[in-house]
Amino acid sequence: MAIQISPSILSADFAHLAAEAEAVSQSADWLHVDVMDNHFVPNLTLGLPVVEALRASASLPLDCHLMIEDPDRWAPSFAEAGAGSVTIHAEAARSPVRTLRTIRSSGARAGLALNPVTPVDGYAELLGELDMVLMMTVEPGFGGQPFLDMVLPKIRRARALINDSDADIWLQVDGGVSAETIERAAEAGADVFVAGSAVYGADDPGHAVDALRTQAEKATH
Repeated sequence: MAIQISPSILSADFAHLAAEAEAVSQSADWLHVDVMDNHFVPNLTLGLPVVEALRASASLPLDCHLMIEDPDRWAPSFAEAGAGSVTIHAEAARSPVRTLRTIRSSGARAGLALNPVTPVDGYAELLGELDMVLMMTVEPGFGGQPFLDMVLPKIRRARALINDSDADIWLQVDGGVSAETIERAAEAGADVFVAGSAVYGADDPGHAVDALRTQAEKATH
């Protein structure tokens, strides 16, 4: 499976987002955008206007992760704004099938995120509606948290379900991904890695992306 790295701008310098996006443009696959509403999670980050501005200025496709209440209402707007991927939370969506189909019909990849304690088996029937499953490896809401190894068995289970489905679905992990943890996540079956502090806390963010990719690829061979 092809390894992809999606640096999270939650850990970037918000005063210079265009420059921070450019710093990883030659090495990363996506630019991960954490949208938080201070309701579904206890933090408030950025919304649709910033996504639209990034879409106009960043060369990487945007990977929008909606940690918000009522994603059924708001997710299509992010897809229509040009996001390459829009992920909603299973815990927040009331009409996930309709919302996922609307995301896809708007031209974006559709993702479903699961919090650390949310069982994956209950959503196996939705795999046909998905382009990506996102396993949270921290409690959502804040960057810089330590990776939760308790999620590794769930990543393995998700990988098995995806393989059994014969669908082309990516398996993303988000939270605490670093040089110390990425190999464990890759061995468990993840192939898309969101990294915030490990990239934007480095002296050279582009080099940090390359190093993380090398580690993940090594773990899967």
